[in-house]
Amino acid sequence: MNKKVSSNWILMSLAISAFAIGSTEFISVGIMPLLTNTFNVSLATGGLTVSIYATGIMFGAPILTLLTNRWNRKKLLVGIMVSFVIGNLIAIFAPTFWVLLAGRVVTALSHGIFMAIASLIAADVVEPNKRASAIAIMFTGLTVATVTGVPIGTFIGQTLGWRASFLFLVILGLIGLITNFILVPNDLPLPRPTSVKGIWKILKQPQLLLILIITALGYGATFPVYTYLTTILNKQMNWSQAAIVVILVFYGLAVAVGNTLGGRFANTNPLSALLKMFIGLGVALLLMLFTMNMHYLGLLAVLVMGLFAFMNVPGLQLYIVQLAEKFTPNEISLASALNISAFNVGITLGSSLGGQAVSAGQLVNTPWIGIGMILASVVLTVVLMKLGNKNFVSSDDLKLQSNCQTK
Repeated sequence: MNKKVSSNWILMSLAISAFAIGSTEFISVGIMPLLTNTFNVSLATGGLTVSIYATGIMFGAPILTLLTNRWNRKKLLVGIMVSFVIGNLIAIFAPTFWVLLAGRVVTALSHGIFMAIASLIAADVVEPNKRASAIAIMFTGLTVATVTGVPIGTFIGQTLGWRASFLFLVILGLIGLITNFILVPNDLPLPRPTSVKGIWKILKQPQLLLILIITALGYGATFPVYTYLTTILNKQMNWSQAAIVVILVFYGLAVAVGNTLGGRFANTNPLSALLKMFIGLGVALLLMLFTMNMHYLGLLAVLVMGLFAFMNVPGLQLYIVQLAEKFTPNEISLASALNISAFNVGITLGSSLGGQAVSAGQLVNTPWIGIGMILASVVLTVVLMKLGNKNFVSSDDLKLQSNCQTK
């Protein structure tokens, strides 16, 4: 099997597992009303199924990356999917809301370590000028989950009860486990040894610290709105529950298109591309703000938000790997894990702030929170671009230098 075919098989197996994991991450958005009714908790408390999950990823990604840094990659991937299945089984049989949250934490820990190592594997098995696209392919599993996994899980929950939604996730997890076992080779390279001191090495580098903050703010800006999207569509925009399932499919399609475009845009100059993506997301959130109580225009704004929501993911993940290769070459896997944590800091921050607004009866004003987060990310991106122009050498520049030296 040649390198290209081998790489494609690896990326496909990672995408399949990411599909299962992505379906789990956002399933509670679709079945939120069912959960709150079953356990008799408030909408803000129900939002913990998103924020607590994100918190589990936030802490789990770097800690588990350190603990498993020298483990065989294939065995680790298989083990991750086993724990993923266990977490969703806990949710299925949860007698209380808090046991359900415990199951979400177990699943979140699996999610964090998977995304940290999978993005590195994806970047390692392709040519340097295709790394963002490879990461985007791996993350396509997440976007396809948004297109099909979350709406199907929501439909199953509305038809058979929310516990059946988690059974659906268990089945997806088992499929991911099997594909990892069959498709992932045994001899994937291990990252360099690292330690907890590596976290400090990363955080004391200004550019690495900035991109982590930008990741949290720029990615998290969608979540004050997205966490309560089902309620917004139903209560504010007057869409029926049946229509919402279809809308979630089209929202997911918009996310998939945005993710693919984001990977292509970020291949050559990720930071410049990210700035434009953040501006686009800011405009989308403004549209949400002004069309919150409109039926069709509100739907259009939701789809535009979906287009830009995850577009920044490949560029953010690629850029921190590029920075780590330059400034902390022994801590690349840890830098990747910290960025996965930063994504989920953003989810936790965004959904928690959104929850505070919802608790205060300000659901219609949740876009303002996202707009504030995106403005901060734009300012910090401009600062990082200025630092990068002084200190950072892009992969294209290195290639040009190499060609000149050869000549």
